[in-house]
Amino acid sequence: MKVAIVHYWLVGMRGGEKVVEALCNMYPNADIFTHVYDPAAISPTIKAHQIKTSFIGRLPFSVAKYKSYLPLMPMALEQLDLRGYDLVISSESGPAKGIIPPSASTHICYCHSPMRYVWNMFHDYRERTGFINRLVMPPAAHYIRNWDAISANRVHEFVANSATVARRIETYYRRQATVVYPPVDTAAFSIVPDQEIGDFYLMVGELVRYKRPELAVEAFNRLQKPLVVIGGGEMLRELRSLAGPTVKILGPQPFSVLQHHYARCQALIFPGEEDFGIVPVEAMASGRPVIAYARGGATETVQDSITGTFFHEQTVDCLIDAVERSRQIAFEPERIARRASEFGLDRFTREMSQFIDQTMARSGAVSRPDL
Repeated sequence: MKVAIVHYWLVGMRGGEKVVEALCNMYPNADIFTHVYDPAAISPTIKAHQIKTSFIGRLPFSVAKYKSYLPLMPMALEQLDLRGYDLVISSESGPAKGIIPPSASTHICYCHSPMRYVWNMFHDYRERTGFINRLVMPPAAHYIRNWDAISANRVHEFVANSATVARRIETYYRRQATVVYPPVDTAAFSIVPDQEIGDFYLMVGELVRYKRPELAVEAFNRLQKPLVVIGGGEMLRELRSLAGPTVKILGPQPFSVLQHHYARCQALIFPGEEDFGIVPVEAMASGRPVIAYARGGATETVQDSITGTFFHEQTVDCLIDAVERSRQIAFEPERIARRASEFGLDRFTREMSQFIDQTMARSGAVSRPDL
């Protein structure tokens, strides 16, 4: 069976690319289609596949400025030639599912989220961008939004990475989705003895506005407790200027540094609303509790008073209250890690392969030979 994997852009190894990597292991002979490809930023597993880019990849500065070409991406997707493929799996968060599948193929969309910048977070993005972008965004988003809703009809079956995303798919596309949680490499993390636990809290992730990292920095400025922030992004300089003497902004760090801090923090601070949220699961795999905003994917992975604590409003006061409450709970590292193990790679591979096999069987296609 000939398989195509369509991903929005390959310029780093975040959660979406980890899903692509898992799909590559499931289908070692699959071809990959994407808008932009940076070989230096992609894992060897993905690079081992044939990778074809849309015309976006040939435009000036596309690797760095790919988001500027968003209005052209619907047309670029529709020009990709997928003739001859029996199964097309699109990995959707940016424009990916809008390809034109062959009539005899089966198109399954693994949806990390309908495009946030034109759907559920449109007003957030517009509010926080520059003057010119605020003028351009409404007509551009209107066009992309209409195309995105129409192109949902080109998908035979949707798979959502969380129940949160499944609700968005139903709201914006009027389609039902099966939930298959994304793969987390929980085996890469471990619990350390109690005497190695530090007195600091930890925040990890891309430092962008919708993740609300400033809440954590401001809360720990007021608490005067140690906070370590790991990650890069557009807010890095701003957060460094905001940070008080107890807050360390380390910026991007190697994976070994991340592992070390996960295992030794008092708790992970997770102040944003995520589609799923791999970072809380990685912290729990290290046996550490999570203090999370009670919206989005974290509500499906973190168990209140068992593996972490929730706060219900994105305010500094509510976050501080959750930090103080968490200090009164005797968390059990082994129990926390067991919860994290429920979201490992094996679960994703098993559930995704079963779903694909069932879908292909219903369509009368040849079942998959590689697993």
